[in-house]
Order: sequence, then C-alpha cells, then structure tokens
Amino acid sequence: MFELKPISTGGIPGALQKAERYRLLNDPAAAESICLDILDQDPDNQPALEMLLLARTDQFADTMAAGVAQAREALGRLTDPFHRAYYAGLLHERRAKALLLSGRPGSSHMAYDAFREAMEHYEKAERIAPPGNDDARLRWNTCARILNQTPHLVPRPEERLEPTLGE
Repeated sequence: MFELKPISTGGIPGALQKAERYRLLNDPAAAESICLDILDQDPDNQPALEMLLLARTDQFADTMAAGVAQAREALGRLTDPFHRAYYAGLLHERRAKALLLSGRPGSSHMAYDAFREAMEHYEKAERIAPPGNDDARLRWNTCARILNQTPHLVPRPEERLEPTLGE
C-alpha cells in the first residue's frame, strides 16, 4: 500500500479548479481523487463535497449501486439545506439516466421512479432557493421534458394478486 501525499491548504483552490477541469474532460475518477485529497485536508469543504458528489454521479453508468451509496455519503455531509435538496435531486436524476442507459429489465420503471424522486427534491430546493436562483426549476423542467418525451417511462404497474384456490 502506498501512503498518500497530503496537499497543502494553500493548494485547495487550485485543486478545486483542477477537479472541475477533470470533470469537464470526462475523467470523473481523477476529479474524485482530487476531491478526496482536498477533503483529507479540509473535511467540511463544501465546494469539494459538491464536486465529489458530481464526480461520483458522473460514474453511475459504471458504478451504479456502489456509486449511489458513495454519492449519498457526500450528500449527507452538505450543510446548506438548498444545496442538499438540489444535489439530492441531481443524484436521483443522474441515477435515472444511468438506469435508462442500462437497458436492464425493469429499468424503465426504476428510471421513472428516480426521475419523480428527483423532481420532488427539486421542488423542495425551489421552495428554499435564494432569490434569483432558478437552478432547481431548470432541472425539474429537464426531468419533466424527459418524462413527457419518453413514452415507455411510466410507473410500475400495480401487482394484482389473484386469490389462490381454497381461500
């Protein structure tokens, strides 16, 4: 095992910029690693936690179950109620999109549920958003458009259990 080298406190702003750059270059694993380095020095660094959550959700197509759990861990450390609600919505929205891409049996119903859960979180975020911040409304509209334009995304049909003979 290699011992990780700590970054300097003064290097945190530059490291955050690099993490964002790696996300934009579609290298979320590198962005995640940088965020973890930042959080080793400053465990409550909110921008690093937000970036970590985004980097982890960027990897949902490859790491669905583990990735969701890891993203939720970062989400639980956010302290601002608006950001917590907004990023909870984003987590569920990205999970829904990964489910759609998976093509697994039943994934369209699970994706529908995840989109609806995302929309609920966005509605909560919208109620507590700072004035002039429409981020949650924009994301809600994106989810609504996807649901409106994708006819196979529907709730799971209710199961009807037939009584067995002799009951």
